[in-house]
Amino acid sequence: MTLVLLAIGVLVATGVAALPVRCGTRAGTVTAAGAVGAATLVVGPALRAMLGASLPGIKRVWSVPLGTFSLGIDALTGVFLLIIVTIGALGAVYGVPYLTRTAPGRRLGVPWCMYNLLLASMLVVVTARDGVLFLVAWEVMSLASFFLVTFDDRTEEVREAGWTYLLATHIGTAFLLAMFLLIAEGGPLSLEAQVVRPTPLASVAFVLALVGFGTKAGFWPLHVWLPQAHPAAPSHVSAVMSGVMLKMGVYGLLRVLPLLGPPAVWWGWVLVGVGAVSGVGGVLFALAQHDLKRLLAYHSVENLGLIALGLGLGTLGLASNLPVMAALGFAGALLHVVNHAIFKSLLFFGAGAVVAATGTRDLDQLAGLGRRMPVTARTFLVGSAAISGLPPLNGFVSELLIFLAALAGISERTAGVVAPAAAVLAALGLIGGLAAACFAKAYGVSFLGEPRQPLAAHDPAPPMRRVMVLLAALCALIGLGGAWVVPGLTAAVATLVRVPFLELQPVLGGDVGRILAAVGALGAFFWVLVLVLLRLRKAVLGEREVGASPTWDCGYAAPSPRMQYTASSFAQPLVELFRGVLHTHHDVAPPHGIFPRTARLATETPEVVEVGFLRPLFAAIARLAQRLHVLQHGRVQLYVLYLALALLALLVWQLGGGW
Repeated sequence: MTLVLLAIGVLVATGVAALPVRCGTRAGTVTAAGAVGAATLVVGPALRAMLGASLPGIKRVWSVPLGTFSLGIDALTGVFLLIIVTIGALGAVYGVPYLTRTAPGRRLGVPWCMYNLLLASMLVVVTARDGVLFLVAWEVMSLASFFLVTFDDRTEEVREAGWTYLLATHIGTAFLLAMFLLIAEGGPLSLEAQVVRPTPLASVAFVLALVGFGTKAGFWPLHVWLPQAHPAAPSHVSAVMSGVMLKMGVYGLLRVLPLLGPPAVWWGWVLVGVGAVSGVGGVLFALAQHDLKRLLAYHSVENLGLIALGLGLGTLGLASNLPVMAALGFAGALLHVVNHAIFKSLLFFGAGAVVAATGTRDLDQLAGLGRRMPVTARTFLVGSAAISGLPPLNGFVSELLIFLAALAGISERTAGVVAPAAAVLAALGLIGGLAAACFAKAYGVSFLGEPRQPLAAHDPAPPMRRVMVLLAALCALIGLGGAWVVPGLTAAVATLVRVPFLELQPVLGGDVGRILAAVGALGAFFWVLVLVLLRLRKAVLGEREVGASPTWDCGYAAPSPRMQYTASSFAQPLVELFRGVLHTHHDVAPPHGIFPRTARLATETPEVVEVGFLRPLFAAIARLAQRLHVLQHGRVQLYVLYLALALLALLVWQLGGGW
């Protein structure tokens, strides 16, 4: 625990030290050094805790009501610590040349300070064992990320995204405060002791926790802030927010659920429903996007939905006394937390490289970048395959565990479990297919074909390239080594399933281990085959003259880049298939005549939750507030009368035994 505290101090100190630095590159270098130093300090304790070692915590008395200053590390905390410091350090290393390219001449001391403060606050969130300390760190995390989202606050779009995010995160915090007060029942807000509560109280607390933590995680329909905030933030910040900060909502749920006692079956149903809707809804709206970073933001909603599916299966297993199902569900959710942090950060870093090279996120303006940015294209391809759940990469392994958990539930034929488990199987299939189609669009439109306009694009600076290559390698290594990675989560899963560590080792290391070993062997064969074919191709072509010629052009005498698929036209068949959900607006100018000169297809898909629910709701609140404006008339004596009447009402309530 001492090393973690030292890491927090290093992050805060280097962040503060960067504040007065006028040169943006130097400010970034200072904070990046702090982030890398903090990662070096934390990796060791995090790995030891994750593997089941018992590490001493810190507990001190403080004057804050309802709690103590308490910090600790267990196996669950170790998993999230590892994610925070790894992605945080890589994001800092990537961010220094990225901001030098995209924000030249700007003073960057404040955003770099907020970056390290965000990392430090997340470290406190996952190590806090006191509810008050947890909420304080949660609020610091929210405020630091708000200032990072509004980095480019000169545009109205960014300012609106920042305020939307701030409003959403504070609504979520209000639910969390109510939840903590409810489960504490006037006592200390401890996150350590497992206290079994009466079912009605536990159920209310579960709903409050799901809304509060689900708002941060971006579960549907609490996700509205997410597709606005991620495109607005710098790409390295988007990577940390999507890859790490969203997982603080998942961590909060995992930390609080054991405090509520034995779960009810309907909790698992709710989590599975939230996961299915978030997964399918997220990928559908991602498919309809043209903005590359907004597309990736919606895929965060999708992948958090996959994690919720695993959590739902784990909760159903606990409620129905099915330990194998519970262990596989929680293991799949935890591994997908790790995997999503890796491949989503990689994809946001790739998007940042594209933005830095071209100055645009609009897919309809991008094409032909693969030959000009080969490293970015190859690493983005790896990330695209991983997020689509394709073997032999890491996304496939975690989704396979969730799939096996659903099969385990169906095989038990337990009432209340078969239907949601079958729904999980259907959701996994639909999400996987739509995700593959979406990233075929994102990658194909951006990196293949011919440029639609003259571009001087090239791969980013070496530190940015190395970060992307490292993350792509991690995607491949976890895909090959799932049989060794999954047992490393056994201690964390044991804290959630509430069984001894040794009892879970046969579950996650027996038949499941053999399945993952077979997957790894087939994956290794695939990579070897790819390398052999590449070497063979190089050897064959090395003795021949290689030229270029146009492909068959369907009868056009002079094909141009405008004849390529756009993002809108590529996704049009699927968007049209789900038009009842997406409500996409079309701007179509079809070709006319034998020799048409122009044709156009452009689409715009609104955020249906925002347009159809939130805006009318807030408009109604504004109208109500306007009617109550009559009470705000400026007469001080009447304000004093309001206070006196309120105090009198409270006095009457107290005398009548109100509490």
